[in-house]
Amino acid sequence: MNAVPSSSETHVMPTYGRLPVALSHGQGCWVWDTQGRRLLDALGGIAVNTLGHNHPRLVPALQDQVSKLIHTSNYYLVPLQEQLAAKLCEISGLANVFFCNSGLEANEAALKIARKFGHDRGNTSPEVLVFEGAFHGRSIATLSATANPKIQAGFGPLVPGFVRAPLNDVAAVEAALDAHPNITAIFLETIQGEGGINPARIEFLQALRSLCDERDLLLMLDEVQCGVGRTGKWFAHQWAGIKPDVMPLAKGLGSGVPIGAVVCGPRAANVLKAGNHGTTFGGNPLAMRAGVETLKIMEEERLLANAEAVGTTLRNALAEGLAGESGVVEIRGQGLMLGVELDRPAGVLLQQALDAGLLISITADRVVRLLPPLILTHDEAHQIAALLLPLITAHLAQPKP
Repeated sequence: MNAVPSSSETHVMPTYGRLPVALSHGQGCWVWDTQGRRLLDALGGIAVNTLGHNHPRLVPALQDQVSKLIHTSNYYLVPLQEQLAAKLCEISGLANVFFCNSGLEANEAALKIARKFGHDRGNTSPEVLVFEGAFHGRSIATLSATANPKIQAGFGPLVPGFVRAPLNDVAAVEAALDAHPNITAIFLETIQGEGGINPARIEFLQALRSLCDERDLLLMLDEVQCGVGRTGKWFAHQWAGIKPDVMPLAKGLGSGVPIGAVVCGPRAANVLKAGNHGTTFGGNPLAMRAGVETLKIMEEERLLANAEAVGTTLRNALAEGLAGESGVVEIRGQGLMLGVELDRPAGVLLQQALDAGLLISITADRVVRLLPPLILTHDEAHQIAALLLPLITAHLAQPKP
């Protein structure tokens, strides 16, 4: 067995607060650590492993692609780009796609589109309206669009050109637009992930769509974490019956293979011209094959319906098990993107859950975040609840700090 190196032995930069465990392999919604212990994966690589681990159709497809072409560069046509882009446009109702490597890159591209959109209309100082609680990435621009002072600390000066408003407050948005006439786009996560699983309400999304239409603005919906079937529809905004102008995607689109995409509707589809943007690795044949196969398997195995149904099972099990617990602020989210907000910091639950055989996340300091693979079964949902509920109950029984 491979030992887990101590912090004094590793040559990896210490940018992560890691748990003392290394994973060796997985099957379905389960993984094994290097000591042979079996763990139930309720995190899915942070909403990445859509098809779980060692999927019997995805793995051979990727092996086949590796034996053919992994990378060629965008000097040449990549037929798999055309295939994946056509499918994304079909399921979104949008017009075209730019491929990159991550959610951060997709959000950077969206911000460039917003600025170029403004410049094309004679606005030399375009601004973007963003929201409290947002997380869009850790590059300088996406960090500036993010609303977390802790991760911004030490990296100033931040990029100017962002105006911030509270989520789900239409009046505040209208006031911000009136006060800042240079705003060219409204940019938000349909469901905030790192901010604590905070959904934008359906009426709010519909109001933003109307405001953007009335004022000739771009509606840019970051679906990096909540998209690709996680809520029970292809994209979380589809519950509101609207379409964005710009939609960054990543995470679950490649089932573990790094991939990012920016899907654009007609208003934004032709903003970027040749030479305006690019990438070396983006759209490589391996990532494109992963995306094509992921969407195909999701359709054929009816994983959208599964995410909705099993997500309901999991949410109900959590709600029933935590009924009457005064320390539970709220259970929220949709499909297999769920958060349990507690009235106190919850970081200790990470190690406790690991010791119990469960992989979870804690975000926004006190929100237990669950993002399991979309192949999760009803039985596994009950197993997650059975492992997690006693930990939360015991944590809440302790004196509040």
